[in-house]
Amino acid sequence: MKNIIIISILLVKLGCFSQSHELGKVTIDELKEKASSIDTSAAAAFLFNVGKTTFEYSGDNGFSIVTEIDTKIKIYKKEGYEAGNYAVNIYNGNSGAERVSVSKAITYNLVGDKIEKTKLNGDGEFTEKVNKSWSRKKIAMPNVKVGSIIEYKIILTSPYISNFPDWDFQKNIPVTYSEYKTYIPEYFDYNMYPKGYLYPQTTKEAKSRKVDYTYVMRQDQLLKQGSNTGRVNSSLEFKENVVKYFISDIPALKEEAFVNNRDNYRCSISHELAGTRYPNENYKSYSTDWASAVKEIFNSENFGDELKKTGYFEKDLDAIAAGANSQEEKIEAIFNYTKSRMNWNKTYSIYCEDGVKKAYQDKKGSAAEINLMLTSMLRYAGFEANPILCSTRSNGIPLFPSRSAFNYVICGIELQDKVLLLDATDKNAVPDILPVRALNWNGRIIRKNESSTNIDLMPKSNSLEVINVMAKVNHEGDVTGKIRCQYLDYKAFIFRDSNGLIAKDSYLEKLEKKHQGLEVQEYEVLNLKDLSKPVIENYAFTFNNATEIIGDKMYVSPLLFLATTINPFKQENREYPVDFIYPFQDKYVINLNLPDGYVVETIPTPKAVAMPKNTGNFKYNISSNGNQVQLLYTFEINQAIIGSENYDVLKSFFKEIVDKQTEKIVLKKA
Repeated sequence: MKNIIIISILLVKLGCFSQSHELGKVTIDELKEKASSIDTSAAAAFLFNVGKTTFEYSGDNGFSIVTEIDTKIKIYKKEGYEAGNYAVNIYNGNSGAERVSVSKAITYNLVGDKIEKTKLNGDGEFTEKVNKSWSRKKIAMPNVKVGSIIEYKIILTSPYISNFPDWDFQKNIPVTYSEYKTYIPEYFDYNMYPKGYLYPQTTKEAKSRKVDYTYVMRQDQLLKQGSNTGRVNSSLEFKENVVKYFISDIPALKEEAFVNNRDNYRCSISHELAGTRYPNENYKSYSTDWASAVKEIFNSENFGDELKKTGYFEKDLDAIAAGANSQEEKIEAIFNYTKSRMNWNKTYSIYCEDGVKKAYQDKKGSAAEINLMLTSMLRYAGFEANPILCSTRSNGIPLFPSRSAFNYVICGIELQDKVLLLDATDKNAVPDILPVRALNWNGRIIRKNESSTNIDLMPKSNSLEVINVMAKVNHEGDVTGKIRCQYLDYKAFIFRDSNGLIAKDSYLEKLEKKHQGLEVQEYEVLNLKDLSKPVIENYAFTFNNATEIIGDKMYVSPLLFLATTINPFKQENREYPVDFIYPFQDKYVINLNLPDGYVVETIPTPKAVAMPKNTGNFKYNISSNGNQVQLLYTFEINQAIIGSENYDVLKSFFKEIVDKQTEKIVLKKA
């Protein structure tokens, strides 16, 4: 019997791979299905996602890459409606624009005992411009409801053989079956890079292929052959390497707390052009190391040549730097001038689009234009300033050497013992405090002699938050008091970026909504624009959710509305590193006056807990004196990124924090 059960399971699994994955074959049973077999809580699921990438040949234009994708999605809940939307980026380069076509796009619904079809029309298909080089094709499927099945075919044609598309096996919703085939002619050599913690099965074979085509004969050939027509029929025969990747029952890539970019851990594959071997030509290598990739970027006219331009700012900069009494003051003056004059247009790029001179005149530009401009200014002023290439958090961690690995530029000044990091795209940035988008492990600094090296971009020192509370508990259990919050370094930067442009009333509404039972009065914020000082918040408050009265006893939360009550790490296991963005220290000093007529029966015991190697620690010291209680609490995370191998320790550490912060002071009537 045991053998029969095993064989049955194998047959079920094999059935997942052998069943037809064709568009247009929707059944009533599929439409009646109420939940995904992979995850019954899923709002939607891919029933299949099948793609292939082939090469087409034209006598006039050579090879182009064609990718076809057939998709079938089931909607189980209203929250899954967004699965009916699809978007793909299109590159518009000098050699022509990529093309996207959509077909067989239908939404199926069960109406009574019949299947109703609704086809995608022009209203649900549109293209929007992202920037000069990129646009985005979008579709929004019609008549999507709970129970719907959505199908569509996407065909992406690219004239750029280096733009081999990535394939994501794992999505943000479950995938019952994913398959991807590549048909690569013998003329092209691609490196394949897998990513994620799941591993698709693979099959490989080689096939012969023949392509018939026509081409225009050159004028000298026409005269030589005495031909009257310019078009000639021909054919091309070559070997084709076919690789099939497939995997079934793929769980959704779910959100977890403190993750840099989920796409870094998504099960997917990427291809990079390593070389070409055309007939009668020597092998041409495109494979590169980091040094070669960076050198090619540096030598681009839209990068290295822009760095050499100085005439457009020299007069202004001479006046700016004239008042500086030290090297530090000169750096600060040039940095602040660039930040105040320039406005970032939200374009992530390592290459200049309109150039630094026009950006300076318009007072607006891309990350490349602003920070290459800053680098040139600092060089002109005598500093060893160099551009640093990096990949933003949204772009992912570069896994292999490539010119496309980077999408952002900052500036670095090489001093005796360190590299000072600067980014003038953010008005609130200060030296060594980069916008969060740039905090993505390592960057690559490029020097004038074209040498380059890795630069660690992650913050090393703790950013501080210091909170002082003076409060009083009354007989009804309400707490009134005053609070002073100080934010330094990244804590201050994020406060300014998040709240600097928000109206006071909107900010207070958000604060009171975050802490139910809190009412804020007499609010003021100091140093919001003075970046040299910490941000300081002062306000009076009333809080009616810190105590509970049962009989003649009162239970008081000593951390009031500042307590952490939920452990952010809930999963049993974790495959991703935990990314806190920057190391930090939170320090609380809380003084509570207790109501007359009550005495302290018990207070929480002091406690100190540290993770191995002091990766994190907290110290909780509480004492009472008459009707006063003082709490001194410090919480530190001493490194920005903690590996998944330490997840169990980190989860237990945060459980200790929550358990301690939710302990109560117990008062009893005297």
